[in-house]
Amino acid sequence: MSTTISPLAPKKYPRMPAIEGVRMATAEAGIKYKNRTDVLVMVFDEGTQVAGVFTRSKCPSAPVDHCRQNLAGGRARLLVVNSGNANAFTGRKGREATALTGKAGAAAAGCGADEVFLASTGVIGEPLDAARFSHLLAGMVKDAKPDLWREAASAIMTTDTYPKVATVTVKLGDTDVVINGIAKGAGMIAPDMATMLSFVATDAPIAAPVLQALLSAGVGKTFNAITVDSDTSTSDTLLLFATGAAQKRGVPRIEDARDPRLSAFKRGLGKVLKSLALQVVRDGEGARKQVEVTVTGARSARSARKIALSIANSPLVKTAVAGEDANWGRVVMAVGKAGEPADRDRLSIWFGDNRLAHQGERDPDYSEEATSAYMKRDEIRITADIGIGRGKATVWTCDLTKEYVAINGDYRS
Repeated sequence: MSTTISPLAPKKYPRMPAIEGVRMATAEAGIKYKNRTDVLVMVFDEGTQVAGVFTRSKCPSAPVDHCRQNLAGGRARLLVVNSGNANAFTGRKGREATALTGKAGAAAAGCGADEVFLASTGVIGEPLDAARFSHLLAGMVKDAKPDLWREAASAIMTTDTYPKVATVTVKLGDTDVVINGIAKGAGMIAPDMATMLSFVATDAPIAAPVLQALLSAGVGKTFNAITVDSDTSTSDTLLLFATGAAQKRGVPRIEDARDPRLSAFKRGLGKVLKSLALQVVRDGEGARKQVEVTVTGARSARSARKIALSIANSPLVKTAVAGEDANWGRVVMAVGKAGEPADRDRLSIWFGDNRLAHQGERDPDYSEEATSAYMKRDEIRITADIGIGRGKATVWTCDLTKEYVAINGDYRS
Protein backbone atom coordinates (compact mmCIF):
# COMPACT_ATOMS: atom_id res chain seq x y z
CA MET A 1 0.00 0.00 0.00
CA SER A 2 1.49 3.31 -1.09
CA THR A 3 1.44 6.46 1.01
CA THR A 4 1.00 8.61 -2.12
CA ILE A 5 -2.52 8.37 -3.50
CA SER A 6 -2.80 8.05 -7.29
CA PRO A 7 -3.76 11.32 -9.03
CA LEU A 8 -6.42 9.26 -10.82
CA ALA A 9 -8.12 8.24 -7.55
CA PRO A 10 -11.86 8.95 -7.30
CA LYS A 11 -12.61 12.49 -6.10
CA LYS A 12 -15.45 11.10 -3.99
CA TYR A 13 -16.73 7.68 -3.03
CA PRO A 14 -20.32 6.47 -3.42
CA ARG A 15 -22.34 5.85 -0.28
CA MET A 16 -22.34 2.06 -0.02
CA PRO A 17 -25.74 0.83 1.17
CA ALA A 18 -25.97 -2.18 3.46
CA ILE A 19 -26.98 -5.44 1.77
CA GLU A 20 -29.29 -7.63 3.79
CA GLY A 21 -27.59 -10.94 4.51
CA VAL A 22 -23.99 -9.60 4.36
CA ARG A 23 -21.89 -8.53 7.36
CA MET A 24 -18.17 -7.66 7.45
CA ALA A 25 -15.26 -7.28 9.85
CA THR A 26 -11.58 -6.38 9.43
CA ALA A 27 -8.55 -6.95 11.65
CA GLU A 28 -4.81 -6.23 11.94
CA ALA A 29 -2.85 -9.50 11.95
CA GLY A 30 0.54 -8.04 10.95
CA ILE A 31 1.03 -10.58 8.15
CA LYS A 32 3.32 -8.16 6.28
CA TYR A 33 2.05 -4.64 6.91
CA LYS A 34 2.21 -2.81 10.23
CA ASN A 35 -0.50 -0.48 11.60
CA ARG A 36 -3.14 -1.34 9.05
CA THR A 37 -5.89 -3.91 8.56
CA ASP A 38 -4.90 -6.98 6.54
CA VAL A 39 -7.69 -9.52 7.19
CA LEU A 40 -11.29 -9.30 6.00
CA VAL A 41 -14.23 -11.57 6.69
CA MET A 42 -17.60 -11.38 4.98
CA VAL A 43 -20.36 -13.35 6.67
CA PHE A 44 -23.38 -14.43 4.62
CA ASP A 45 -26.82 -15.57 5.73
CA GLU A 46 -27.81 -19.16 5.18
CA GLY A 47 -28.92 -19.89 1.62
CA THR A 48 -26.46 -17.46 -0.02
CA GLN A 49 -25.55 -18.57 -3.55
CA VAL A 50 -22.09 -18.03 -5.05
CA ALA A 51 -20.37 -17.88 -8.45
CA GLY A 52 -16.73 -17.24 -9.31
CA VAL A 53 -14.14 -16.75 -12.02
CA PHE A 54 -10.43 -17.21 -11.47
CA THR A 55 -6.97 -16.82 -12.97
CA ARG A 56 -6.06 -18.99 -15.95
CA SER A 57 -2.49 -19.11 -14.66
CA LYS A 58 -0.95 -22.60 -14.69
CA CYS A 59 0.56 -21.76 -11.27
CA PRO A 60 -2.61 -20.89 -9.30
CA SER A 61 -2.48 -20.13 -5.57
CA ALA A 62 -3.74 -22.51 -2.87
CA PRO A 63 -6.82 -20.32 -2.15
CA VAL A 64 -7.77 -20.40 -5.88
CA ASP A 65 -7.68 -24.22 -5.79
CA HIS A 66 -9.74 -24.15 -2.58
CA CYS A 67 -12.41 -21.84 -4.07
CA ARG A 68 -12.66 -23.82 -7.31
CA GLN A 69 -13.29 -26.95 -5.30
CA ASN A 70 -15.97 -25.34 -3.10
CA LEU A 71 -17.68 -23.51 -5.95
CA ALA A 72 -19.27 -26.76 -7.12
CA GLY A 73 -21.61 -26.64 -4.10
CA GLY A 74 -22.84 -23.17 -5.08
CA ARG A 75 -23.38 -22.08 -1.44
CA ALA A 76 -21.41 -19.64 0.72
CA ARG A 77 -21.51 -18.63 4.38
CA LEU A 78 -18.07 -17.05 4.85
CA LEU A 79 -15.31 -15.32 2.89
CA VAL A 80 -11.86 -14.86 4.47
CA VAL A 81 -9.30 -12.64 2.72
CA ASN A 82 -5.76 -11.74 3.78
CA SER A 83 -3.32 -9.31 2.23
CA GLY A 84 0.49 -9.28 2.46
CA ASN A 85 0.96 -12.91 1.42
CA ALA A 86 -0.52 -14.61 -1.67
CA ASN A 87 -0.13 -18.19 -0.38
CA ALA A 88 0.96 -19.05 -3.93
CA PHE A 89 3.74 -21.47 -4.92
CA THR A 90 3.75 -22.69 -1.34
CA GLY A 91 3.18 -26.42 -1.97
CA ARG A 92 1.96 -28.64 0.87
CA LYS A 93 2.33 -25.78 3.39
CA GLY A 94 -0.05 -23.69 1.27
CA ARG A 95 -2.67 -26.44 1.26
CA GLU A 96 -2.31 -26.86 5.02
CA ALA A 97 -2.82 -23.09 5.48
CA THR A 98 -6.06 -23.10 3.45
CA ALA A 99 -7.28 -26.22 5.29
CA LEU A 100 -6.57 -24.58 8.68
CA THR A 101 -8.29 -21.33 7.66
CA GLY A 102 -11.26 -23.19 6.17
CA LYS A 103 -11.70 -25.26 9.31
CA ALA A 104 -11.41 -22.22 11.64
CA GLY A 105 -13.81 -20.27 9.40
CA ALA A 106 -16.38 -23.07 9.37
CA ALA A 107 -16.26 -23.31 13.18
CA ALA A 108 -16.60 -19.52 13.49
CA ALA A 109 -19.57 -19.27 11.12
CA GLY A 110 -21.20 -22.55 12.14
CA CYS A 111 -21.20 -23.93 8.60
CA GLY A 112 -19.57 -26.61 6.47
CA ALA A 113 -15.96 -26.13 5.30
CA ASP A 114 -17.31 -26.31 1.74
CA GLU A 115 -19.18 -23.01 2.36
CA VAL A 116 -16.00 -21.10 3.29
CA PHE A 117 -14.24 -19.18 0.50
CA LEU A 118 -10.68 -17.88 0.75
CA ALA A 119 -8.50 -15.38 -1.07
CA SER A 120 -4.96 -14.21 -0.41
CA THR A 121 -2.93 -11.44 -2.04
CA GLY A 122 0.66 -10.28 -1.71
CA VAL A 123 4.09 -11.86 -2.07
CA ILE A 124 4.34 -15.16 -4.00
CA GLY A 125 6.45 -18.04 -2.66
CA GLU A 126 6.41 -17.16 1.06
CA PRO A 127 4.60 -19.70 3.28
CA LEU A 128 1.50 -18.19 4.89
CA ASP A 129 1.24 -18.69 8.64
CA ALA A 130 -2.57 -18.98 8.91
CA ALA A 131 -2.23 -19.21 12.71
CA ARG A 132 -1.50 -15.46 12.60
CA PHE A 133 -5.18 -14.80 11.91
CA SER A 134 -7.22 -18.03 12.17
CA HIS A 135 -7.75 -17.44 15.92
CA LEU A 136 -9.30 -14.03 15.11
CA LEU A 137 -12.08 -15.42 12.91
CA ALA A 138 -14.59 -16.35 15.63
CA GLY A 139 -14.49 -12.84 17.14
CA MET A 140 -14.65 -11.22 13.69
CA VAL A 141 -17.72 -13.24 12.69
CA LYS A 142 -19.42 -12.28 15.97
CA ASP A 143 -18.60 -8.56 15.58
CA ALA A 144 -19.30 -8.29 11.84
CA LYS A 145 -21.42 -5.32 10.71
CA PRO A 146 -23.31 -4.61 7.47
CA ASP A 147 -21.93 -1.14 6.70
CA LEU A 148 -18.16 -1.66 6.40
CA TRP A 149 -17.69 -1.74 2.61
CA ARG A 150 -14.99 0.96 2.49
CA GLU A 151 -13.12 -0.63 5.41
CA ALA A 152 -13.41 -4.04 3.68
CA ALA A 153 -11.88 -2.61 0.48
CA SER A 154 -9.00 -1.07 2.49
CA ALA A 155 -8.16 -4.34 4.29
CA ILE A 156 -7.43 -6.21 1.03
CA MET A 157 -5.06 -3.61 -0.50
CA THR A 158 -1.40 -4.36 -1.33
CA THR A 159 0.33 -1.78 -3.56
CA ASP A 160 -3.04 -0.10 -4.13
CA THR A 161 -3.13 3.58 -3.18
CA TYR A 162 -6.89 3.76 -2.58
CA PRO A 163 -9.80 1.41 -1.77
CA LYS A 164 -12.02 0.46 -4.71
CA VAL A 165 -15.80 0.29 -4.26
CA ALA A 166 -18.84 0.45 -6.53
CA THR A 167 -22.60 0.16 -6.08
CA VAL A 168 -25.80 0.19 -8.13
CA THR A 169 -29.47 -0.23 -7.31
CA VAL A 170 -31.57 -1.89 -10.02
CA LYS A 171 -35.02 -3.37 -10.46
CA LEU A 172 -35.57 -7.10 -10.44
CA GLY A 173 -39.22 -7.61 -11.22
CA ASP A 174 -40.77 -4.42 -9.82
CA THR A 175 -38.59 -4.17 -6.72
CA ASP A 176 -35.15 -2.67 -6.06
CA VAL A 177 -32.13 -4.87 -5.40
CA VAL A 178 -28.62 -3.67 -4.58
CA ILE A 179 -25.30 -4.79 -6.08
CA ASN A 180 -22.15 -3.74 -4.17
CA GLY A 181 -18.56 -4.58 -5.06
CA ILE A 182 -15.00 -4.09 -3.84
CA ALA A 183 -11.71 -4.82 -5.59
CA LYS A 184 -7.97 -4.64 -5.10
CA GLY A 185 -5.29 -4.56 -7.73
CA ALA A 186 -2.59 -2.23 -9.03
CA GLY A 187 0.22 -4.32 -10.52
CA MET A 188 0.52 -7.74 -12.17
CA ILE A 189 -2.70 -6.91 -14.00
CA ALA A 190 -3.60 -8.51 -17.32
CA PRO A 191 -6.63 -10.12 -18.88
CA ASP A 192 -7.31 -13.77 -18.08
CA MET A 193 -9.29 -12.63 -15.10
CA ALA A 194 -7.05 -9.62 -14.53
CA THR A 195 -4.84 -9.89 -11.54
CA MET A 196 -6.80 -8.87 -8.66
CA LEU A 197 -9.30 -9.79 -6.05
CA SER A 198 -12.88 -8.62 -6.32
CA PHE A 199 -15.95 -9.48 -4.28
CA VAL A 200 -19.45 -8.51 -5.34
CA ALA A 201 -22.64 -9.11 -3.35
CA THR A 202 -26.35 -8.63 -3.96
CA ASP A 203 -29.58 -9.29 -2.08
CA ALA A 204 -31.19 -10.60 -5.29
CA PRO A 205 -32.56 -14.16 -5.11
CA ILE A 206 -30.62 -15.71 -8.03
CA ALA A 207 -29.63 -19.37 -8.22
CA ALA A 208 -25.90 -20.21 -8.39
CA PRO A 209 -25.90 -21.53 -12.02
CA VAL A 210 -27.59 -18.31 -13.19
CA LEU A 211 -25.13 -16.20 -11.18
CA GLN A 212 -22.27 -18.10 -12.82
CA ALA A 213 -23.62 -17.44 -16.31
CA LEU A 214 -24.04 -13.71 -15.54
CA LEU A 215 -20.56 -13.40 -14.04
CA SER A 216 -18.79 -15.34 -16.80
CA ALA A 217 -20.46 -13.13 -19.41
CA GLY A 218 -19.83 -9.94 -17.43
CA VAL A 219 -16.04 -10.22 -17.16
CA GLY A 220 -15.39 -10.23 -20.93
CA LYS A 221 -15.71 -6.48 -21.45
CA THR A 222 -14.65 -5.46 -17.94
CA PHE A 223 -12.02 -7.29 -15.89
CA ASN A 224 -10.78 -9.24 -18.91
CA ALA A 225 -10.35 -6.01 -20.90
CA ILE A 226 -7.85 -4.28 -18.61
CA THR A 227 -4.07 -4.50 -18.47
CA VAL A 228 -1.55 -2.61 -16.37
CA ASP A 229 1.60 -4.54 -17.21
CA SER A 230 0.60 -7.69 -19.18
CA ASP A 231 1.36 -10.00 -16.22
CA THR A 232 -1.39 -12.40 -15.15
CA SER A 233 -1.41 -13.16 -11.42
CA THR A 234 -1.48 -16.52 -9.66
CA SER A 235 -4.29 -15.33 -7.41
CA ASP A 236 -6.98 -13.64 -9.54
CA THR A 237 -10.34 -14.25 -7.89
CA LEU A 238 -13.72 -12.66 -8.56
CA LEU A 239 -16.62 -13.96 -6.46
CA LEU A 240 -20.28 -12.97 -6.72
CA PHE A 241 -22.57 -13.68 -3.75
CA ALA A 242 -26.38 -13.49 -3.78
CA THR A 243 -28.02 -13.61 -0.35
CA GLY A 244 -31.58 -13.83 -1.72
CA ALA A 245 -32.85 -11.60 1.11
CA ALA A 246 -34.85 -9.45 -1.34
CA GLN A 247 -37.21 -12.40 -1.86
CA LYS A 248 -38.85 -11.39 1.43
CA ARG A 249 -39.69 -8.06 -0.23
CA GLY A 250 -41.43 -9.79 -3.13
CA VAL A 251 -38.51 -10.06 -5.56
CA PRO A 252 -38.96 -13.16 -7.75
CA ARG A 253 -36.38 -15.95 -7.45
CA ILE A 254 -34.52 -16.39 -10.74
CA GLU A 255 -33.66 -19.94 -11.81
CA ASP A 256 -33.04 -19.40 -15.54
CA ALA A 257 -30.25 -17.27 -17.07
CA ARG A 258 -32.58 -16.42 -19.99
CA ASP A 259 -35.25 -14.92 -17.70
CA PRO A 260 -36.17 -11.54 -19.29
CA ARG A 261 -36.57 -9.99 -15.83
CA LEU A 262 -32.76 -10.14 -15.51
CA SER A 263 -32.01 -7.45 -18.09
CA ALA A 264 -31.63 -4.51 -15.64
CA PHE A 265 -29.68 -6.70 -13.21
CA LYS A 266 -27.29 -7.73 -16.01
CA ARG A 267 -26.67 -4.11 -16.93
CA GLY A 268 -26.19 -3.17 -13.26
CA LEU A 269 -23.71 -5.99 -12.70
CA GLY A 270 -21.80 -4.91 -15.82
CA LYS A 271 -21.68 -1.36 -14.49
CA VAL A 272 -20.25 -2.45 -11.12
CA LEU A 273 -17.66 -4.73 -12.76
CA LYS A 274 -16.58 -2.01 -15.21
CA SER A 275 -16.30 0.62 -12.48
CA LEU A 276 -14.11 -1.66 -10.36
CA ALA A 277 -11.99 -2.70 -13.37
CA LEU A 278 -11.33 0.92 -14.36
CA GLN A 279 -10.49 1.84 -10.76
CA VAL A 280 -7.84 -0.92 -10.87
CA VAL A 281 -6.38 0.55 -14.08
CA ARG A 282 -6.43 4.07 -12.64
CA ASP A 283 -4.45 2.79 -9.65
CA GLY A 284 -1.90 1.03 -11.87
CA GLU A 285 1.44 1.17 -10.06
CA GLY A 286 2.90 4.63 -10.70
CA ALA A 287 0.10 5.49 -13.15
CA ARG A 288 -0.59 9.10 -14.09
CA LYS A 289 -2.89 8.54 -17.08
CA GLN A 290 -5.74 6.22 -18.01
CA VAL A 291 -5.51 4.98 -21.61
CA GLU A 292 -8.44 3.61 -23.62
CA VAL A 293 -7.38 1.64 -26.70
CA THR A 294 -10.02 0.93 -29.36
CA VAL A 295 -9.35 -1.11 -32.49
CA THR A 296 -11.88 -1.03 -35.33
CA GLY A 297 -11.91 -2.46 -38.84
CA ALA A 298 -10.18 -5.71 -37.87
CA ARG A 299 -10.86 -9.12 -39.45
CA SER A 300 -12.85 -10.20 -36.34
CA ALA A 301 -13.64 -9.07 -32.79
CA ARG A 302 -11.10 -11.59 -31.49
CA SER A 303 -8.45 -10.20 -33.84
CA ALA A 304 -9.33 -6.61 -32.81
CA ARG A 305 -8.88 -7.56 -29.15
CA LYS A 306 -5.45 -9.09 -29.77
CA ILE A 307 -4.30 -5.98 -31.62
CA ALA A 308 -5.74 -3.71 -28.91
CA LEU A 309 -3.85 -5.67 -26.23
CA SER A 310 -0.66 -5.50 -28.31
CA ILE A 311 -0.98 -1.69 -28.24
CA ALA A 312 -2.06 -1.50 -24.58
CA ASN A 313 0.72 -3.82 -23.38
CA SER A 314 3.52 -2.17 -25.35
CA PRO A 315 6.04 -0.58 -22.95
CA LEU A 316 6.98 1.84 -25.74
CA VAL A 317 3.39 2.99 -26.25
CA LYS A 318 2.86 3.29 -22.48
CA THR A 319 6.11 5.26 -21.91
CA ALA A 320 5.23 7.60 -24.81
CA VAL A 321 1.92 8.34 -23.08
CA ALA A 322 3.79 8.89 -19.78
CA GLY A 323 6.06 11.38 -21.55
CA GLU A 324 3.05 13.07 -23.22
CA ASP A 325 4.66 12.27 -26.60
CA ALA A 326 2.26 11.68 -29.51
CA ASN A 327 4.54 8.99 -30.92
CA TRP A 328 2.09 7.21 -33.19
CA GLY A 329 4.93 5.23 -34.78
CA ARG A 330 4.85 3.06 -31.68
CA VAL A 331 1.17 2.27 -32.31
CA VAL A 332 2.11 1.27 -35.90
CA MET A 333 4.76 -1.02 -34.39
CA ALA A 334 2.30 -2.60 -31.95
CA VAL A 335 -0.29 -3.24 -34.68
CA GLY A 336 2.38 -4.79 -36.89
CA LYS A 337 3.74 -7.18 -34.25
CA ALA A 338 0.33 -8.41 -33.00
CA GLY A 339 0.41 -11.40 -35.36
CA GLU A 340 -3.08 -10.58 -36.65
CA PRO A 341 -4.25 -9.72 -40.20
CA ALA A 342 -3.53 -6.04 -40.97
CA ASP A 343 -2.77 -3.93 -44.03
CA ARG A 344 -0.11 -1.25 -43.61
CA ASP A 345 -1.60 0.90 -46.39
CA ARG A 346 -5.11 0.94 -44.88
CA LEU A 347 -4.15 1.74 -41.31
CA SER A 348 -5.45 4.92 -39.64
CA ILE A 349 -4.55 6.10 -36.10
CA TRP A 350 -6.13 8.69 -33.80
CA PHE A 351 -5.11 10.13 -30.44
CA GLY A 352 -8.41 11.51 -29.18
CA ASP A 353 -10.05 13.26 -32.16
CA ASN A 354 -6.66 13.99 -33.75
CA ARG A 355 -6.00 11.75 -36.75
CA LEU A 356 -2.24 11.23 -36.97
CA ALA A 357 -1.95 8.53 -39.62
CA HIS A 358 -4.16 7.69 -42.60
CA GLN A 359 -3.85 5.12 -45.38
CA GLY A 360 -0.36 4.05 -44.49
CA GLU A 361 1.30 7.42 -43.90
CA ARG A 362 1.19 10.53 -41.76
CA ASP A 363 -2.11 12.40 -42.08
CA PRO A 364 -1.56 15.53 -44.25
CA ASP A 365 -3.70 17.55 -41.78
CA TYR A 366 -1.82 16.31 -38.70
CA SER A 367 -1.19 19.05 -36.12
CA GLU A 368 1.68 18.44 -33.69
CA GLU A 369 0.49 21.37 -31.58
CA ALA A 370 -3.10 20.12 -31.15
CA THR A 371 -2.01 16.53 -30.46
CA SER A 372 0.67 17.57 -27.95
CA ALA A 373 -1.95 19.59 -26.07
CA TYR A 374 -4.25 16.53 -26.06
CA MET A 375 -1.48 14.29 -24.61
CA LYS A 376 -1.37 16.44 -21.45
CA ARG A 377 -4.80 15.13 -20.36
CA ASP A 378 -5.07 12.42 -17.72
CA GLU A 379 -7.41 10.31 -19.90
CA ILE A 380 -6.07 9.41 -23.34
CA ARG A 381 -7.94 7.62 -26.16
CA ILE A 382 -5.96 5.77 -28.82
CA THR A 383 -7.90 4.43 -31.83
CA ALA A 384 -6.51 2.27 -34.63
CA ASP A 385 -8.64 1.42 -37.65
CA ILE A 386 -7.18 -1.61 -39.41
CA GLY A 387 -9.32 -1.06 -42.51
CA ILE A 388 -9.95 -4.68 -43.49
CA GLY A 389 -13.12 -5.82 -41.68
CA ARG A 390 -15.73 -5.06 -39.04
CA GLY A 391 -14.08 -6.43 -35.90
CA LYS A 392 -13.98 -4.07 -32.94
CA ALA A 393 -12.64 -4.19 -29.36
CA THR A 394 -11.79 -1.80 -26.51
CA VAL A 395 -9.34 -2.38 -23.68
CA TRP A 396 -8.04 -0.11 -20.94
CA THR A 397 -4.54 0.40 -19.59
CA CYS A 398 -2.40 3.10 -17.97
CA ASP A 399 0.92 4.77 -18.70
CA LEU A 400 4.25 3.31 -17.57
CA THR A 401 6.28 5.61 -15.31
CA LYS A 402 9.52 5.47 -13.31
CA GLU A 403 7.42 4.86 -10.20
CA TYR A 404 6.32 1.45 -11.59
CA VAL A 405 9.97 0.35 -11.60
CA ALA A 406 10.55 1.80 -8.12
CA ILE A 407 7.48 0.08 -6.62
CA ASN A 408 8.28 -3.31 -8.13
CA GLY A 409 12.03 -3.09 -7.64
CA ASP A 410 11.68 -3.25 -3.85
CA TYR A 411 8.32 -5.03 -3.46
CA ARG A 412 9.64 -7.80 -1.17
CA SER A 413 11.79 -5.56 1.04
